[in-house]
Amino acid sequence: MLHDRVLVSTDAEAGERRSGGGILIPATVAIGRRLAWGQVVAAGSSVRVVKVGDRVLFDPEDRAEVELRGRDYVLLRERDLHAVAEERRADGQTGLYL
Repeated sequence: MLHDRVLVSTDAEAGERRSGGGILIPATVAIGRRLAWGQVVAAGSSVRVVKVGDRVLFDPEDRAEVELRGRDYVLLRERDLHAVAEERRADGQTGLYL
């Protein structure tokens, strides 16, 4: 049972990435403290705000990694999530809430 925990599937973190201007950034470049996005795949019974399928922002330093059926996931407390993103809403709002 997860209780107040959230199981998150992370976006690809390792490897090269591109900047907004298209510049290739090697995987060996150390960037300061950077938050990461992931998608909730399971939520405990005491989780109140997020639901399965939500995209969440979290600190990669505050995580416990777990491997299930050959896939890597991150186990977090709900209070360790920094933001939750929704699809763009019809009323013009961004859909991002903290």
